[in-house]
Order: sequence, then C-alpha cells, then structure tokens
Amino acid sequence: MEICKHKKMCGGCQYMGTEYPKQLEIKKDYCIKLLEKASIKNKVVAPTNGVSNPYFYRNKIIVAFNNKYEYGLYEENSHKVIPYQRCLLHEEISDQIIHKIAMLFKKYRVSIYDEKRQRGLIRHVLIRRAVKTNQTMVVLVCNEEVFQGSKNFCNEIIKAFPTIKTVVLNVNKRKTSVVLGDKEKVLYGKGFIVDELCGINFKISAKSFYQINHDQCVEIYEKAIDLLELKGNEIVIDTYCGIGTIGMVASKKAKQVIGVELNKDAVFDAKNNAKMNNITNIQFYQEDATQFMQQMANKKQKVDVLIMDPPRAGSTKEFIDALKVLKPKKVVYISCDPSTQVRDLKYLHNIGYHFNTLYPYDMFPFTKHVETVCLLTKL
Repeated sequence: MEICKHKKMCGGCQYMGTEYPKQLEIKKDYCIKLLEKASIKNKVVAPTNGVSNPYFYRNKIIVAFNNKYEYGLYEENSHKVIPYQRCLLHEEISDQIIHKIAMLFKKYRVSIYDEKRQRGLIRHVLIRRAVKTNQTMVVLVCNEEVFQGSKNFCNEIIKAFPTIKTVVLNVNKRKTSVVLGDKEKVLYGKGFIVDELCGINFKISAKSFYQINHDQCVEIYEKAIDLLELKGNEIVIDTYCGIGTIGMVASKKAKQVIGVELNKDAVFDAKNNAKMNNITNIQFYQEDATQFMQQMANKKQKVDVLIMDPPRAGSTKEFIDALKVLKPKKVVYISCDPSTQVRDLKYLHNIGYHFNTLYPYDMFPFTKHVETVCLLTKL
C-alpha cells in the first residue's frame, strides 16, 4: 500500500494509511450508526461497494501556485499551498500536465496571484479528464482577462500532451474562495471535452458538474436504474439533475423524463447532451427543484418515478411535501452525504415511503466521504 508523504499537511485523505478493505468497513459502519441514531430500525446496510484500484481515480483536479512556481493543494483549513510532485488520487497524466504548466509559467514569467495584495494573473489551474475518450481540458483561472503569450503557451502544452483538446481562460476577479468565475474565453479548441458514461456521450465544460470518479459513477447509476425496474411506460422526474446524466440513462427505459436543475450552465449542457445523443423523450427545466415540485403538485401532474440526487445539504421539507401530493410509486434517492439523506428518509417514512436497504458506494477512496443509494416505495 502506497502512503502519501503529504498526508498530515494536506488533510484531504483522512484514511491514507488504512488498508482499503478496512476503509469500506468504516464507511458501512458509519451508515449503520446514522440509521441507529435516527431510530430507523430493521434496515439493511449493504457492504460498501468498493473499487478494484483505489488510487488515481480523480478526473478533475484543481491546484494553486506559490511565487516560486511550486504547485500544490491547500493545507487543510488554510490557503497555504502544500507543494507536491505526485498525488496518489490524481491520474498520472494530470500531474504530468500540471508539472509542464508550472515550467511554462516560469519560462514565460507569468505572474502568480497574491491574495493579500490582490495582484497577479494565475489563481488556479483546473484539469478535467474524459477518461473513456482520453480527452483533456486545461482551465487557467486568471485574475485578468488577457493572458499575454497564451498562443505560445497553448502550442507548447498541446505539443507535449496531444490528449489536450481545449484550453480555457476563466476570469475570476472576485475576492472569495470560489475557484471559477463567470466569464470564459477559449484559447484553444472548442471549450469542452466529450466523455462516455453508461453508453451516452456527455459534453463537459469548465463549469459542468460531472462525477469525479467515472467508474463508481457508472456503478451508482446502474444500481439506481436497476432498483427502479423501469418497464418503458413510466414518467420519470429527475430532480437536481445537473447536466442530465442519470436522467438520460433512465430515458432508455422510460416513456418520458423531466430533468430539473437550478444552474443555468448545467441546463445548457444537459440540453446539448440530449441533442447530441438524439434523445427525444427528455426535457430540461432551469428551476429550483423544490419550487418545480410544488408547481407540479399544484397542477396534480402525473409522476410514476422520482429520482433525487440533491446537494450535500439534502432536500427540503417543502420538496417532500410536494412529493407526497404527486405520489410517485417509486423514489430513488442518491446522496453524497448520508447524514442529510437519513434526515430526509425519516421524513419520507412519515409520508408513507419506505426502504429496506441502503447501498453505500466508495466514490472517494481514502477520504471520509461515502455516497449512498436507496429505493423507496409507497405503501
């Protein structure tokens, strides 16, 4: 088992040094304790679904630089850069690209952003990888709208790494810790890459939400669809749908899918993704999921199946109240934070929706995070 020498300073991998089977046991036990604490009894927590190789799984990385052109991750609870050469969670090619970028920054004397003085060009570099198609995106997060010498920079980095299909300059002048700004300029390529997930192609832009562990995402989505046992005549609503991934997977086996997402960039991507894959039985709406559900409930629209994959904060009481009116026969709840999911499951139980098994998935090996899936049915 490999051990990261930066573990204590970085703080990103809480279970680095713990044997992988033990990590899976810890995550299962965590879910069991959450259910016990919430007094949700007589439920099964399945063994945590792990991966064959827990290393090098991240298809998205973000690094910062110091004034010595060293790159790295922030120390836990700070903005101090911890320099590294190789991260055990990153794809090897991603770190190779970052290393080359650092050399080019130094070669061209590109200024690094200083948070205290609020001056300098480069704030972060983001790398996105489409692992199935072997395409790479480089995003330069800058404090200014002009990157002098960008043409030479792009030529050199693309020559060194032909998998790079696009380079994007993202402008972020905000004085916050949010990484990406709203304005973008494409320096090379089309401004997006394309990946394949569950047999469907997806365009991924700099700001697209796309699962960081491709293979585990496939596992989770396939499990969710299998649990639903779609027959082909169902109307499915996919709430908090992002760029439409699981909704489009479900569309293969459903009559109609309705996707709801608040983020306008994600909805734009979702519509383009459906068009690119010639999927005609899915529609996307840019609205708050709770408000959209309330509107559907007021109109007493028919919904057979509901998929919910909310953010870490979980869903809302108002969302679940609307669900009670819509009365879908089946609900699949995918969660990136089982603590808020368990809170919501208790409320769902109060309105007549019950589940038997919680399925944990190890989306982020070596970290404390665990994702969970469960099927709820109306009794």
